[in-house]
Amino acid sequence: MAQLTVSLPSSLPDDVLDGFDVEIVRWDFDVPAPRSDVDVVVVPGGRGVSIVKELEGLHPRLVQLSAIGYDGLVENAPAGMVFANAATVYETPTAELTLGLILAAERELPRVVLAQQNNNWERFYARGLADSTVLVIGTGGVGQAIIDRLLPFEVDVMRVASRERDDEDGHVFPTAALPELLPQADIVILAVPLNDATRHLVDDAFLAAMRDDALLVNIARGPVADTDALLRHVGRLRFALDVTEPEPLPADHPLWKAPGVLIAPHLGGLSAAQFSRENALLRRQIAHVLAGEEPENIVYRS
Repeated sequence: MAQLTVSLPSSLPDDVLDGFDVEIVRWDFDVPAPRSDVDVVVVPGGRGVSIVKELEGLHPRLVQLSAIGYDGLVENAPAGMVFANAATVYETPTAELTLGLILAAERELPRVVLAQQNNNWERFYARGLADSTVLVIGTGGVGQAIIDRLLPFEVDVMRVASRERDDEDGHVFPTAALPELLPQADIVILAVPLNDATRHLVDDAFLAAMRDDALLVNIARGPVADTDALLRHVGRLRFALDVTEPEPLPADHPLWKAPGVLIAPHLGGLSAAQFSRENALLRRQIAHVLAGEEPENIVYRS
């Protein structure tokens, strides 16, 4: 008899847990749980954290979420469970996209694409990234991965988190310092989790404090920024958005055609690196559980 029973979504390969003494059952949360004695549940991706309410009646030793963010978990988690997020899976792909959005905006790559489509050899000066001041709000795994990739571009980075502190990389400012910091930044990056403190963090006052022609990049969650406020500041400011509120963004939404707005449809973590990193994390988690060790990335005990 296998030491563990593990439920996997159909998106994961059959051999992901080869070499472990486990029994695999398949469960995409679209039907009731196939059995009640599952030890480790891997939640399918792309469905939102609220689907964990489907775990009611089960008693897993670990519930492995498919994303880094877990807003909605506390409200929907059945009691008596341990939840881990997918830290180490998405930080690098999200940081890559963040840099891509910034470079596309600062070097006006959409203008280049349009010129090519029209067979137009158009040369122009662009803002560029070098010598810019970049304000990164959020110093977790994603924020740090972004900073690591920004520094070689010869920028000045200011960091903001919920708690003021000093570390080996310098000073981290508190959120309360934003009114003083925002006017200094050419680029502002949102890399915070969505919670009560960050919902609509970006409002009219936040945007009004930003300098003219500055770029706001949101790779956090759509509701971190008030969409109506964004629209009121279109033209004076520029926006690169991987996430929006609402999401998906309706086809007739004014953000699509707003000048100076670059939109990606929540692509942050979607790269080939996701799969190998997801598999590696799952294998580490199973090894921890089999050894009676604390799993990685525990974010909530219900």
